[in-house]
Amino acid sequence: MKNLENISRSPWFSLTTSTLHGLSTIHAYNRRDNLTEQFNILSDINSKYLFMFNAGTRAFAFCLELMAATTTLFVALFVVLSSNDLISPSLKGLAISYSLQLTGMLQYVARLSIEVEARFDSAERLQEYVTNCKSEAPRHVKETQIPQDWPSSGGITFVDYKMRYRENTPIVLNGIDFHIQPGEKLGIVGRTGSGKSSLGVALFRLVEPAAGTILIDGVDIMSIGLQDLRSKLSVIPQDPVLFVGTVRYNLDPFNKYTDEEIWAALEKSYMKDSISKLEGRLEAHVMENGENFSVGQRQLICMARALLRNSKIILLDEATASIDAETDALIQNTIQEAFRNSTMLTIAHRISTVMQADRILVMDNGQVAELDDPNTLKQKPFSLFSLLLTASNTVNL
Repeated sequence: MKNLENISRSPWFSLTTSTLHGLSTIHAYNRRDNLTEQFNILSDINSKYLFMFNAGTRAFAFCLELMAATTTLFVALFVVLSSNDLISPSLKGLAISYSLQLTGMLQYVARLSIEVEARFDSAERLQEYVTNCKSEAPRHVKETQIPQDWPSSGGITFVDYKMRYRENTPIVLNGIDFHIQPGEKLGIVGRTGSGKSSLGVALFRLVEPAAGTILIDGVDIMSIGLQDLRSKLSVIPQDPVLFVGTVRYNLDPFNKYTDEEIWAALEKSYMKDSISKLEGRLEAHVMENGENFSVGQRQLICMARALLRNSKIILLDEATASIDAETDALIQNTIQEAFRNSTMLTIAHRISTVMQADRILVMDNGQVAELDDPNTLKQKPFSLFSLLLTASNTVNL
């Protein structure tokens, strides 16, 4: 019963949390009654199981009390009906006293043991999660030694790479096989579900491959630790991520850079003035998920983080999606200047953002459909890139 109560509590709490985060959307679409009804249904289900658990506990306690009272009754009858010559009155009194104490303690211990067993249901669920959840690869692999300055040039090679997100699910990247030159600016485009973002997932080894491998400067990323790999790459995500702490912690969590370097990165990302106005400046507090910054400011802070690391390989997943057009143009110039010698992979949901790339990779159904210079692809009237560009221009018009 306690297990059922715990299971029914999770969706109830989840609905409450998601409702609080989406209050503005709920009010905008007038979905208050619908969410209230869902809340009441989940609350009733949880209350049923909680009532069953409490009723079961009380019923068990009643049975124990009945057993204790019955035992005491039999001892008392035995004491009253037996002759004093057979058993002395002092021993009779001791028997009654012990029976009262024993039944009381038995009842208390039994109820506690049942409560402990019920409450430990949560610990059992945690243990099941810990033991059944498959962990990531090790952070460091002692057998593999990589140069300190790796990657020195930033060349990336996908060799017959296949990937699925979970077992018994469809392949999302099917036989990817291409090479990215060191320092090349590659634009990645394609329709929704074509596998654009999955390339970034594969590069950071968030999901292990089903087959094939990825080489960075000739080193198989499957042979090195996750810490050694991910510390050498930088990503500017579509959904910016900030952690609770300070501005400095979000930019430099391992205290590797000086204040001058941090301010220089903020200046390049056009966030220097905004951070300077905050109380504490670099020590200003950042709320959970960066709620005290706008989405655009969060993306600029993530960009400053990437500028500060100055990695040889940069992944941009529509990094300027929440930035106005004027700042977008300035940021694009900054990206081109700051990452001039880095290999840059730009996952574009708006094709206009990758028209200046050295080459365009067009993904389709998890495969490489086209890979060439943007001008060459644009001149082919029936190429997928031309069709995407035409559709994009039509939508803009």
